Amino acid sequence: MVIWPCSPRPLNRVPLALDAKLFQPAVRKCMKKAIPLTADLPSDLSEFHAALRPRARLLGFDVGTKTLGLALSDTSLSIASPLETLRRTKFSLDVVKIQALVTRHDIGGFVIGLPVNMDASEGPRAQSARSFGQNLQGVINLPVAFWDERMSTAAVTRMMIEADTTRARRAELVDKLAASFILQGALDRLKDLGLTRV
Repeated sequence: MVIWPCSPRPLNRVPLALDAKLFQPAVRKCMKKAIPLTADLPSDLSEFHAALRPRARLLGFDVGTKTLGLALSDTSLSIASPLETLRRTKFSLDVVKIQALVTRHDIGGFVIGLPVNMDASEGPRAQSARSFGQNLQGVINLPVAFWDERMSTAAVTRMMIEADTTRARRAELVDKLAASFILQGALDRLKDLGLTRV
Protein backbone atom coordinates (compact mmCIF):
# COMPACT_ATOMS: atom_id res chain seq x y z
CA MET A 1 0.00 0.00 0.00
CA VAL A 2 1.49 3.32 -1.06
CA ILE A 3 0.65 6.29 1.14
CA TRP A 4 1.21 9.76 -0.24
CA PRO A 5 1.06 12.34 2.55
CA CYS A 6 2.98 15.47 1.74
CA SER A 7 2.96 18.08 4.43
CA PRO A 8 4.69 21.39 4.91
CA ARG A 9 6.22 21.67 8.34
CA PRO A 10 7.04 24.83 10.23
CA LEU A 11 10.59 25.72 9.34
CA ASN A 12 11.25 27.07 12.82
CA ARG A 13 11.70 23.52 14.09
CA VAL A 14 15.26 22.37 14.68
CA PRO A 15 16.40 18.89 13.60
CA LEU A 16 17.31 17.17 16.85
CA ALA A 17 20.25 15.14 15.59
CA LEU A 18 22.88 16.39 13.18
CA ASP A 19 26.34 15.22 12.25
CA ALA A 20 28.04 17.17 15.03
CA LYS A 21 27.04 19.31 18.00
CA LEU A 22 28.93 22.12 16.27
CA PHE A 23 25.96 22.62 13.97
CA GLN A 24 23.25 23.00 16.65
CA PRO A 25 23.65 26.77 17.30
CA ALA A 26 23.86 27.46 13.58
CA VAL A 27 20.72 25.42 12.91
CA ARG A 28 18.76 27.34 15.54
CA LYS A 29 19.91 30.66 14.09
CA CYS A 30 19.16 29.52 10.55
CA MET A 31 15.69 28.24 11.44
CA LYS A 32 14.73 31.47 13.19
CA LYS A 33 15.27 33.25 9.86
CA ALA A 34 13.30 30.70 7.87
CA ILE A 35 9.92 31.66 6.45
CA PRO A 36 7.14 29.21 7.37
CA LEU A 37 5.49 27.72 4.28
CA THR A 38 1.85 26.86 3.97
CA ALA A 39 0.02 24.91 1.32
CA ASP A 40 -3.20 22.99 0.86
CA LEU A 41 -1.59 19.58 1.12
CA PRO A 42 -2.74 16.59 3.20
CA SER A 43 -0.76 16.31 6.41
CA ASP A 44 -2.11 13.19 8.08
CA LEU A 45 0.56 10.58 8.71
CA SER A 46 -1.64 8.43 10.93
CA GLU A 47 -2.37 5.88 8.17
CA PHE A 48 1.36 5.63 7.44
CA HIS A 49 2.10 5.18 11.16
CA ALA A 50 -0.56 2.47 11.48
CA ALA A 51 1.19 0.44 8.77
CA LEU A 52 4.53 0.43 10.64
CA ARG A 53 5.82 -2.51 12.67
CA PRO A 54 6.32 -1.83 16.39
CA ARG A 55 9.83 -0.56 17.26
CA ALA A 56 10.85 -0.38 13.59
CA ARG A 57 12.87 2.64 12.46
CA LEU A 58 12.20 4.93 9.52
CA LEU A 59 14.63 5.61 6.70
CA GLY A 60 14.49 9.13 5.30
CA PHE A 61 15.52 10.03 1.74
CA ASP A 62 16.67 13.20 0.03
CA VAL A 63 16.43 12.02 -3.58
CA GLY A 64 18.77 13.76 -6.00
CA THR A 65 19.74 12.98 -9.57
CA LYS A 66 23.26 11.88 -8.57
CA THR A 67 22.94 11.02 -4.88
CA LEU A 68 20.57 9.70 -2.25
CA GLY A 69 20.90 11.34 1.14
CA LEU A 70 19.80 8.94 3.88
CA ALA A 71 18.75 9.53 7.48
CA LEU A 72 17.65 7.13 10.20
CA SER A 73 15.12 7.56 12.98
CA ASP A 74 15.38 6.09 16.44
CA THR A 75 12.95 3.34 17.46
CA SER A 76 10.76 5.80 19.37
CA LEU A 77 10.30 7.84 16.17
CA SER A 78 11.53 11.00 17.89
CA ILE A 79 14.97 11.79 16.52
CA ALA A 80 16.38 11.72 12.98
CA SER A 81 20.11 11.27 12.46
CA PRO A 82 22.07 11.55 9.22
CA LEU A 83 23.12 8.10 8.02
CA GLU A 84 25.01 8.30 4.73
CA THR A 85 25.00 9.52 1.17
CA LEU A 86 24.74 6.95 -1.61
CA ARG A 87 26.09 7.77 -5.06
CA ARG A 88 23.28 6.80 -7.46
CA THR A 89 23.90 4.21 -10.14
CA LYS A 90 21.27 1.96 -11.71
CA PHE A 91 18.09 1.64 -9.66
CA SER A 92 18.54 -2.12 -9.29
CA LEU A 93 22.00 -1.60 -7.75
CA ASP A 94 20.77 1.22 -5.49
CA VAL A 95 17.97 -1.02 -4.17
CA VAL A 96 20.48 -3.71 -3.17
CA LYS A 97 22.30 -1.15 -0.98
CA ILE A 98 19.02 0.13 0.46
CA GLN A 99 17.82 -3.42 1.20
CA ALA A 100 21.05 -4.07 3.12
CA LEU A 101 20.38 -0.93 5.22
CA VAL A 102 16.76 -2.01 5.79
CA THR A 103 17.97 -5.34 7.15
CA ARG A 104 20.86 -3.92 9.20
CA HIS A 105 18.80 -1.17 10.88
CA ASP A 106 15.39 -2.91 11.09
CA ILE A 107 13.66 -0.32 8.90
CA GLY A 108 9.87 -0.38 8.93
CA GLY A 109 9.03 2.43 6.50
CA PHE A 110 10.38 5.13 4.21
CA VAL A 111 9.95 8.91 4.32
CA ILE A 112 10.89 10.44 0.99
CA GLY A 113 11.42 14.15 0.50
CA LEU A 114 9.03 15.57 -2.09
CA PRO A 115 10.44 18.68 -3.79
CA VAL A 116 7.24 20.55 -4.49
CA ASN A 117 7.36 24.07 -5.90
CA MET A 118 6.86 27.09 -3.66
CA ASP A 119 3.22 27.31 -4.81
CA ALA A 120 2.74 23.63 -3.79
CA SER A 121 2.52 22.43 -7.40
CA GLU A 122 4.54 19.41 -8.46
CA GLY A 123 7.13 19.62 -11.20
CA PRO A 124 9.50 17.06 -12.77
CA ARG A 125 11.63 16.68 -9.61
CA ALA A 126 8.56 15.86 -7.50
CA GLN A 127 7.38 13.37 -10.12
CA SER A 128 10.84 11.80 -10.08
CA ALA A 129 10.71 11.47 -6.27
CA ARG A 130 7.24 9.88 -6.47
CA SER A 131 8.48 7.44 -9.14
CA PHE A 132 11.45 6.56 -6.94
CA GLY A 133 9.07 5.85 -4.02
CA GLN A 134 6.76 3.69 -6.12
CA ASN A 135 9.68 1.76 -7.60
CA LEU A 136 11.27 1.32 -4.19
CA GLN A 137 8.07 0.00 -2.68
CA GLY A 138 7.66 -2.34 -5.64
CA VAL A 139 10.89 -4.05 -4.60
CA ILE A 140 10.91 -3.53 -0.82
CA ASN A 141 7.35 -3.82 0.43
CA LEU A 142 7.34 -1.24 3.24
CA PRO A 143 5.04 1.75 3.78
CA VAL A 144 6.10 4.95 2.04
CA ALA A 145 5.30 8.52 3.03
CA PHE A 146 6.26 11.65 1.13
CA TRP A 147 7.19 14.80 3.03
CA ASP A 148 7.50 18.34 1.75
CA GLU A 149 11.19 19.13 1.43
CA ARG A 150 10.95 22.73 0.26
CA MET A 151 13.99 24.68 1.37
CA SER A 152 15.57 21.72 3.22
CA THR A 153 18.83 21.73 1.26
CA ALA A 154 19.00 25.51 1.35
CA ALA A 155 18.42 25.57 5.12
CA VAL A 156 21.06 22.90 5.75
CA THR A 157 23.57 24.61 3.44
CA ARG A 158 22.98 27.96 5.12
CA MET A 159 23.45 26.31 8.52
CA MET A 160 26.75 24.77 7.45
CA ILE A 161 27.99 28.07 5.99
CA GLU A 162 27.20 29.80 9.28
CA ALA A 163 29.10 27.02 11.07
CA ASP A 164 32.08 27.89 8.84
CA THR A 165 32.16 24.47 7.19
CA THR A 166 34.45 24.18 4.18
CA ARG A 167 32.91 23.84 0.74
CA ALA A 168 34.29 20.30 0.38
CA ARG A 169 32.84 19.27 3.75
CA ARG A 170 29.48 20.86 2.88
CA ALA A 171 29.34 18.87 -0.36
CA GLU A 172 30.06 15.71 1.61
CA LEU A 173 27.38 16.35 4.26
CA VAL A 174 24.55 18.26 2.58
CA ASP A 175 22.53 15.32 1.23
CA LYS A 176 22.43 13.24 4.39
CA LEU A 177 21.79 16.34 6.52
CA ALA A 178 18.93 17.33 4.20
CA ALA A 179 17.52 13.80 4.58
CA SER A 180 17.75 14.21 8.36
CA PHE A 181 15.97 17.57 8.11
CA ILE A 182 13.19 15.99 6.02
CA LEU A 183 12.79 12.97 8.29
CA GLN A 184 12.79 15.14 11.42
CA GLY A 185 9.93 17.17 9.97
CA ALA A 186 7.87 14.00 9.52
CA LEU A 187 8.79 12.77 13.02
CA ASP A 188 7.78 16.12 14.49
CA ARG A 189 4.42 15.81 12.75
CA LEU A 190 3.97 12.30 14.18
CA LYS A 191 4.71 13.76 17.62
CA ASP A 192 2.13 16.51 17.03
CA LEU A 193 -0.39 13.76 16.21
CA GLY A 194 0.54 11.90 19.39
CA LEU A 195 1.96 8.98 17.39
CA THR A 196 5.51 8.78 18.70
CA ARG A 197 6.49 5.77 20.79
CA VAL A 198 7.61 5.74 24.39
